[in-house]
Amino acid sequence: MAKTRVLIVDDSALVRGLMREIINGQPDMEVVGQAPDPIQAREMIKTLDPDVLTLDVEMPGMNGLDFLEKLMRLRPMPVVMVSSHTARGSEETLRALELGAVDFIAKPRLGGSVRLAELADEIADKIRAAARARVRRHALADQAAQAPRPLPAHAARAGERLVFVGSSTGGTEALKELLSRLPASAPGILIAQHMPESFTRSFAQRLNGLTAMHVKEAEHGERVLPGHVYIAPGHSHLRVKRNGPYYCAELSKDEPVNRHRPSVDVLFQSAAAVAGGNGLGVLLTGMGKDGAQGLLAMRQAGAHTIAQDEASCVVFGMPKAAIELGAAIEIAPLHDIAARLLARIA
Repeated sequence: MAKTRVLIVDDSALVRGLMREIINGQPDMEVVGQAPDPIQAREMIKTLDPDVLTLDVEMPGMNGLDFLEKLMRLRPMPVVMVSSHTARGSEETLRALELGAVDFIAKPRLGGSVRLAELADEIADKIRAAARARVRRHALADQAAQAPRPLPAHAARAGERLVFVGSSTGGTEALKELLSRLPASAPGILIAQHMPESFTRSFAQRLNGLTAMHVKEAEHGERVLPGHVYIAPGHSHLRVKRNGPYYCAELSKDEPVNRHRPSVDVLFQSAAAVAGGNGLGVLLTGMGKDGAQGLLAMRQAGAHTIAQDEASCVVFGMPKAAIELGAAIEIAPLHDIAARLLARIA
């Protein structure tokens, strides 16, 4: 089987060397070139025709975002961004995902690039996922957004329905697409998206300005309200708990599940136990199997469950695993999931 051919673009020779060592240490991938800046990278893409590009966000001359925008317009290909944990780094990374990057690798805060080697498994997994990803010039741009329709006054009362969503690779844009189609009157939504802790707050703030609902990073013990979206912080699992007549969010730093914290399975398992038939479960694009068992538990508890279809996924891993388990009552394209949720609520 042919190896995945990777081109590394980073202005740090140390980072390039560590990335090369990690990638060449995998049996199914190899580094075919290294470029210190986008100018050299442009020529190397033409001559080497790599399968995947790893791209530093911040570089001298033409920065990574400018280069990515041109690349995705003229020669779309799988790109994994390499970004810092700073506020600026998270904002630029989210912009890169909007431009069509498949995923990102966050550099460790302490010890600089020397600790990049500690991320070897994550780097390899994300390159593998990128090599299989469906790349679009502008993710989801082919589907025109619909104006969200209001729900009947009785449909979204607190203490009735809740929506639980899980996502990973490709999920930032998928969540934007889903939430932009829901009205401010929709039931409370709890989300587990695989993302480092320094990125989830910026992500929530970004979504909050793009949707009719109020989007925020979840806080321990807060009441889950209609019209609100709660995103699991990157450092904690998110569960739903009952407090009298109300649902509340619970955060914990328990051990990772399926190598993830937050884990979709943790959220969905709590939904099955606490919300039962009042829950609606949605599993979106992502690599791996996180969420599949949890979605099955939700279905068995009486919840309505939906998995994103293969054609609209960036990576079909998580929904595919759920479908194979029989966890999904419906399989739907991304642009149709909001309408299917509303049909179950109204």
